[in-house]
Amino acid sequence: MSAGNKLLKAAAGNAGGSAVYVDDVFSTFVYEGRGGASGLRTIDNGIDLAGEGGLIWTRERDNAAEHLLIDTERGLSGGYLSSDSNSAANTGRVANSIDSFTSTGYKLDGGGTLWDRGSYKYVSWTFRKQEKFFDIVTYTGSGSVNHTINHNLGSVPGMIIFKRTGASDDWGVYHRSHTGYLMLNRDQAGESTVVIDNLTSTSFRITRDFSFINEGSNTYVAYLFAHDEQNFGEDSDQAIIKCESYTGNGNSDGPTVNVGFEPQWVLIKNVNNSDSWHLFDNMREYRRIYPSTTDAEQSAGDRIAFNSTGFKIGSSSGSINGSGNNIMYVAIRRPHKPASEFAATDLFTPVSQNFAPGIITAGFPIDLIWHARHGTANYKRLFDRLRGATKGFYTDQNNADITHNLFGFDNMTGFEILPGTTIDAWSWMMFRRAPGFLDVVNYTGTGSATTVTHNLGVAPEMMILKNRDDASSFQVYHSANPAVYHLELNNTNARSSNAAVFNSTTPTSSVFSVGTQNNVNGSGKSLMAYLFASVDGVSKVGSYTGTGNDVNVDCGFSSGARLVIAKRSDSTGGWYLWDSARGIVAGNDSYFLINDEAAQVTNTDYIDPLDSGFTITSSAPAELNASGGTYVFLAIA
Repeated sequence: MSAGNKLLKAAAGNAGGSAVYVDDVFSTFVYEGRGGASGLRTIDNGIDLAGEGGLIWTRERDNAAEHLLIDTERGLSGGYLSSDSNSAANTGRVANSIDSFTSTGYKLDGGGTLWDRGSYKYVSWTFRKQEKFFDIVTYTGSGSVNHTINHNLGSVPGMIIFKRTGASDDWGVYHRSHTGYLMLNRDQAGESTVVIDNLTSTSFRITRDFSFINEGSNTYVAYLFAHDEQNFGEDSDQAIIKCESYTGNGNSDGPTVNVGFEPQWVLIKNVNNSDSWHLFDNMREYRRIYPSTTDAEQSAGDRIAFNSTGFKIGSSSGSINGSGNNIMYVAIRRPHKPASEFAATDLFTPVSQNFAPGIITAGFPIDLIWHARHGTANYKRLFDRLRGATKGFYTDQNNADITHNLFGFDNMTGFEILPGTTIDAWSWMMFRRAPGFLDVVNYTGTGSATTVTHNLGVAPEMMILKNRDDASSFQVYHSANPAVYHLELNNTNARSSNAAVFNSTTPTSSVFSVGTQNNVNGSGKSLMAYLFASVDGVSKVGSYTGTGNDVNVDCGFSSGARLVIAKRSDSTGGWYLWDSARGIVAGNDSYFLINDEAAQVTNTDYIDPLDSGFTITSSAPAELNASGGTYVFLAIA
């Protein structure tokens, strides 16, 4: 898209002509209650509720509890609603809980309330009013048919949720995949009676005088969700919400639902059967919550898995996969603000500290963890949010998925080491996904040469691929090598030519290619891919030639590198990793070999700091600095 067209499109679709990202209009935020603590607590989720308005939907996760919905249209005085109940708005318990809406979220007042009690875990979903994403309308019922309601969604609604606020009544739901209506507070199948028609980008019509939607002189609120409006992202040409349906197959290997993007939040309801509503999100590792009940969060049973283009059903449960049933969903895209909008410290942080229960702090939500033990030989482990914290890889081995119960990803500023484990010092490399910097992809192999969709937004310069189901080596693509070549992360081998790995095809900004090799494309196998790219001033994927003398590697940084991974590609050599938490200094620097169980080495000086990148010293071995040798690297500022 040309710059002129980009500006015209942005100005036409978004206020102020600036790009709007998912990050600006929707948030999944997890936190722990403060018990009886007093005073204000700020929920900083990046959503401007004070200026733009919106909806807060909060739920305690550990115990049976109400769903709590408060919106800016009715205000704090309007009270909260509960999706699990037909009750009128509760105005008696709000003043001590939600203090105010802010430009970056909202404030809670007083621990021990419904929103902030005990040491219980909470999840909060915040929807900002935004043209072609979400709108809120309050209205008074007419008590007669064909009552037209105006709105500011700017597109035809894909779903509308209705609630009578001044008296007890059921929640009504219109969804574009069903001609009738459903009840959010009930598990019953969809009703066939049409209650909404004549939907346009500015209005809809209520066709009945039913009490839950249109009784005369009664007050109502309606939450409107858009569908498939390609109006967001850097070029204002991406959709961030879809209201669609799929057909269940009744098998544990359920259907793969193509949404067109990787979701972070999915609401599901079987229209044909009396089954529970299900709500999933990526911050809680796909644990489900039932909007229609007070049941605690559930981890076993009904499962879905997010992928780069949608989600896959992993259960035969009738609730989400009834055979032949029409199953409606709403999906919201994962955060997609580009890496250029972040500082390097918001995308990557190295930490060196003991492996002990508690929070390892990064300052941002973690999508990828790479860690290693300091003083004792131990596996180098790789975990990612997409698979969930119970599944990992040993990067010094060729194992399939390993199972651990060590971590929890459901934290906004890092991750949690679960109780029960205390070990000496470890290093933690913590990464955040962002277009242009890092993407994580889960895909299913076909056995035949094919392409895999990704959301990196640029052509990957380094890719690490691994078969989850089989013992197999990690396959590495690096842009310094032609695509017919590959390296293996778990060994010291030089680059090798094999068209069956990357199909001799250079990746693009939307897909990468895999050949027939089982390691990267085993038929029916679940596989992972970690994609990296260079971002000005943030990261650099590149190469250098050894001289035997000091080699200054210019990465375009201003304050040196906090992470360097380097490997000789034209001959054998280990995968060296240095980080600033353990020191990249003008003296001895501790390093790990990613491909080796060995403890860190502390008594060598193979790397020195350099403002624009890093220096490989003359004392480095041939694995890092042989005259005429070729080397590949990944560095982060």
